[in-house]
Amino acid sequence: MAERHFKYVILGGGVAAGYAAREFAKLGLNPGELAIISKEAVAPYERPALSKGYLFPQGAARLPGFYVCVGSGGERLLPEWYTEKGIELILGTEIEKADLGSKSLISTAGEIFKYDTLIISTGSTVVKLSDFGVQGADAKNIFYLREIEDADNLVAAIQAKKDGKAVIVGGGYIGLELGAALKVNNLDVTMVYPEPWCMPRLFTAGIAAFYEGYYANKGIKIVKGTVAVGFDSDTNGEVTAVRLKDGRVLEADIVVVGVGGRPLISLFKGQLEEEKGGIKTDSFFRTSIPDVYAVGDVATFPLKLFGEQRRVEHVDHARKSAEQAVKAIRSAEQDAPIEEYDYLPYFYSRAFDLSWQFYGDNVGDTVLFGDNDPTSTSPKFGTYWIKDGKVVGVFLEHGTPEENSLIAKVARLQPAVQDIQQLEKQGLAFASDI
Repeated sequence: MAERHFKYVILGGGVAAGYAAREFAKLGLNPGELAIISKEAVAPYERPALSKGYLFPQGAARLPGFYVCVGSGGERLLPEWYTEKGIELILGTEIEKADLGSKSLISTAGEIFKYDTLIISTGSTVVKLSDFGVQGADAKNIFYLREIEDADNLVAAIQAKKDGKAVIVGGGYIGLELGAALKVNNLDVTMVYPEPWCMPRLFTAGIAAFYEGYYANKGIKIVKGTVAVGFDSDTNGEVTAVRLKDGRVLEADIVVVGVGGRPLISLFKGQLEEEKGGIKTDSFFRTSIPDVYAVGDVATFPLKLFGEQRRVEHVDHARKSAEQAVKAIRSAEQDAPIEEYDYLPYFYSRAFDLSWQFYGDNVGDTVLFGDNDPTSTSPKFGTYWIKDGKVVGVFLEHGTPEENSLIAKVARLQPAVQDIQQLEKQGLAFASDI
């Protein structure tokens, strides 16, 4: 078996890998020291583009337009950038075994990759309905969106099933963003989810009521409180209907499933300490084994702002944790101290002509302010989360860049609140006064 050695190996070729590579190059890197091993066939790209821009009927996002690091306003790292920096992209390569004791990674083709320092950035994989034995879940035209190949297949189906019926299974990030994208492509869209409202992990009932009303006004049908229990297909094996637990049957030419993800850490089971479903790290993303770091979705790290260990699945954290890990690696080599990771949780989404941002933590009491009427010609509203007399989280729809910066500041500073009713009246003015 062929064996190759690198000083640094990044396992996983997603967003975090690209940002880590940029940080290595920025801090100084010799040719041949760094390799990125990815089972995808393309260089690292900004994954959010797949649900936010790839499916647009006009002006769709396509590579090379969204290679990293354009998502944070940085330089676009084309494949040749890696060559110029002496970074080896080992693409289309799946690792089937990781032996951290011998610092070895073994691919499905039998190649052995040795490293001095490893960054685990394997990200997440989608939860599939077939994992739960849902009947007919392997029919054609049932899609999950995680990689660019998934997006290409979905685009082909949209073109083949023009003006057809689409069912979205799931009411979270993927469900809401792809529900909008498919509607913009003139499909007849129905969304199905078991919860009492959409995005329950973040949205309050008041926030969700706006988006559900807005989507309904766009012609999207919403079915809540039930789940898909089976799929029917035709003689070609293509899906024709979704059967629901409540007995209803929905016609479908295309089904998109977005019911969550799982961190890809199975390669390291029994080798690294785990916590809260991820690989436990410190504030520098060092794991329980020296010279092994974990970043992005797979890392459970100390969230300094809230004094607890947490795992965060979001592109912003993937970018920043990757940069922090590389700084930590280089500072350890140079025996130079760096600051601990002090992350402010951040989430955002765009769909139709809507755009929201959230900062902080969504725990405690809530105050809804502004115009959240889904029929409004210019809706603009937000929510504060208050815990122990302090604002710990803020959500804002249709904020300006300046206003979004303001709510981030509020979430970071956690100002005290004397009167919750007064806070509702003040709305964004409260943030302006901080």
